Amino acid sequence: MNGVAGTLAGMIEGVAAGHPNVTALIDDAGSLTFSELNHRVCATAALTNELLRPGVRVAVIGSNHRVWVELYYGVPAAGRTLVFLNHRLHPREVIAMIERSGAGIVVGEIGELDRLRDAGVELPMFDWRTWSDLVEGFDGGPALNPIDPEIPAWLLFTSGTTAAPKGALLTHRSILAAVEASARARPVEVDDVYVFPFPLCHVAGYNVVHRHAHGRPVVLMSGFDAAKFCDTVERERATSTSLAATMLATLVDLIDAEPHRRAQLEPLRSIAYGAAPMPTPLLRRADELLGVDFAQGYGMTELSGNAVFLNADTHRRGLAGEVHLLEAAGQPAPGVELRLVDDDGSEVSEGSVGEIVIRAAQVMSGYLDDRAATDAALRDGWLHTGDVGRMVDGWLYVVDRKKDIIITGGENVSSLEVEAAVLEHPNVARVAVVGVPDSKWGENVCAVVVANPGADIDPTEIVAFVRQTLAGFKVPRHIVAVDELPVTSSGKVVKAEIRDSLARNPELLGKRL
Repeated sequence: MNGVAGTLAGMIEGVAAGHPNVTALIDDAGSLTFSELNHRVCATAALTNELLRPGVRVAVIGSNHRVWVELYYGVPAAGRTLVFLNHRLHPREVIAMIERSGAGIVVGEIGELDRLRDAGVELPMFDWRTWSDLVEGFDGGPALNPIDPEIPAWLLFTSGTTAAPKGALLTHRSILAAVEASARARPVEVDDVYVFPFPLCHVAGYNVVHRHAHGRPVVLMSGFDAAKFCDTVERERATSTSLAATMLATLVDLIDAEPHRRAQLEPLRSIAYGAAPMPTPLLRRADELLGVDFAQGYGMTELSGNAVFLNADTHRRGLAGEVHLLEAAGQPAPGVELRLVDDDGSEVSEGSVGEIVIRAAQVMSGYLDDRAATDAALRDGWLHTGDVGRMVDGWLYVVDRKKDIIITGGENVSSLEVEAAVLEHPNVARVAVVGVPDSKWGENVCAVVVANPGADIDPTEIVAFVRQTLAGFKVPRHIVAVDELPVTSSGKVVKAEIRDSLARNPELLGKRL
């Protein structure tokens, strides 16, 4: 492959040259060495150029499959952009993303392609098997043109938890910079075997690139299932993984119910988490049951991955008694600049609350065909994250999303702080705190809770419990019990959906407590 230095495919080519027979990918279909993966990446790039005129993008949809990973590298190797589509979305939402992206073909799971055809999509489509067969039979093609590391490699639509999704353009340079930031903050061990249970349509997929950059195998799960996860760790002797809080909670619930599962996880040494805050009670419970190291990453799609890290040593200190450390997001990775600013863009003082802004090579190049949104997010070289935080002794504490701050009676309330307090109640398994309109107070604090198995939710009892630790204006005035919380494919709670549901069904709120 020619002219691919500093690119995703160039990285794979380099690893394959040095470690051709090392396993790169393991899934239900078997395994691929780095040499085999590199061969398929080259064939994917050549096939893409054969099928599409210059500039046309390739979209992919479906649950996790090895073709996803081949497309991660192969489509950008052809100088094209890979468009990530989330199969959990409604077909109308997916169609809108395809149309906005300028994709010329769609590769994916046959059931998802059928859904799109039924909804009126007329683009050429290739299911996993058909595409794989074409790649296997496509060894020829002209030499690839030199690739500029600054061109978009991936297009991911933001989760839309607070607004309509925007298309974040991630370049070869930004993705590899995110990989480098993770490597410097959380080095990959020489014998690491990594299980990836997140959807590959999420920016968490950069973790696959991270392991591949260090010549280590990735065990690809088709989707997260706690029992299958235990089986996979045992079978592959996996040493590390990444889990969202919802995944970890499901895993520890399974081990509680089936204690023999703990032995299956004996090879596992570390669990990284992100996507959403990790409740301290859950972290303590997982520590007691699993006995592994924990690490946190704070990032977002616009950062091509994580940029701030809380390492294993800090977690050990937190679990040993320095509890405040468990509430921190961590410290910026080397090469990542971070500031907290007020609404005028001026840096706030130590301990004061401000918007988190970041300057680093891993920042996206912008939003697809949205100059206004790009200009609002990227100002003077800094990414304005929309998250609110404070810095104390060099540690970043994420207070909340700007749009999730609740203003009640003129006081600002962090939904994350209230959620942490509610989760301390033994009957509560999950919680999401949102603001609901109130004619007198502006907003009331509302906690939407999921009970632990066999437990009951008594609103009066929970309010009294939270009042023991939080100021009166922070205490929930409404407690709504539900069977489950709406979440994105990456495990983030969709608070916009909760607010909409409560607005449509105000009777769920009951009387103000």
